[in-house]
Amino acid sequence: MSTFGHFFLHQEYASIAARGDPLNEIEGLIDWELFRPRLSTLYQSDTDQGGRPHTDVIVLMKLLVLQQWYGLSDYELERQAGDRISFRHFLGYPATIPDRSTIWAFKNRLVDAGMIDDLRTDLQQQLDARGLTIRRGVIQDATFISADPGHASADTPRGDQARTRRSRDGTWAKKGKKSQFGYKLHTLIDKEWQLIRRVATTTASLHDSRIDLSKPGETVYRDKGYFGVKPAASMDKTMHRAVRGHPLSIREKRRKRAISRTRVLVERPYAVIKRYFHAGHVMVTTVARAHLANVMACFNYNLLQLRTIQRIERAER
Repeated sequence: MSTFGHFFLHQEYASIAARGDPLNEIEGLIDWELFRPRLSTLYQSDTDQGGRPHTDVIVLMKLLVLQQWYGLSDYELERQAGDRISFRHFLGYPATIPDRSTIWAFKNRLVDAGMIDDLRTDLQQQLDARGLTIRRGVIQDATFISADPGHASADTPRGDQARTRRSRDGTWAKKGKKSQFGYKLHTLIDKEWQLIRRVATTTASLHDSRIDLSKPGETVYRDKGYFGVKPAASMDKTMHRAVRGHPLSIREKRRKRAISRTRVLVERPYAVIKRYFHAGHVMVTTVARAHLANVMACFNYNLLQLRTIQRIERAER
């Protein structure tokens, strides 16, 4: 792009930034270049022998952030990335915008390489380097992430026997009187900063207690759905559940209320992910692709929470 073109875009964006642009705020929160060494291993065309050059991997990663932030399809992401100046600014004004096929292929490469959780780990290392480490315990919970069941009924076989692509990996689960089809997002947040530290994705029918994201040396807070299953954490703060013939004692009820005051903090990330990022429903058919969507939603939540933490720190100075 010509120098005049860059000048024109920057002038246009200045008016947008003056009104407030959340993308501009989060772009400078982390060092995006630290993701490049890992992402570059997905492509082998940058060699001395030549080969077709690929799209900048940081641009591709930022596109995934934009996609999850605004709940866009690959097609709509391509269109808006080329149309919206705020998107172009966030991407660093690349000469060309990757098309939807390139975006789809990039996500496939992430899944096939088993690199999804590595991106989350790289972000956690940056957070820890800023002193935002786990200090006062962790909180684990899970939430449903719905998917389209297609035309298959609840008792139709899944997996390789599925008649429709939409029913490949998703499963049915029932909570109360309401049935859900799709997946579960399991998260563990820290009590101090309320940042999502660990993530797992399963089918909806897997019970919450089957997933333990805690580690030795930690204090974990959990609701009564995990009662009876010992965590890896050194200190277990799981709510007790009344069973037939053994109602909760007064002491256990007081303990439950005390744990609830801390455990409730985990509900905010889910509210942000589902209401702010509209990530409570996925249009994918496999657990691996649902996990990618969930990790990017949690990645975005952490960026948003990091912005909040910085604002609080500035106000306290």
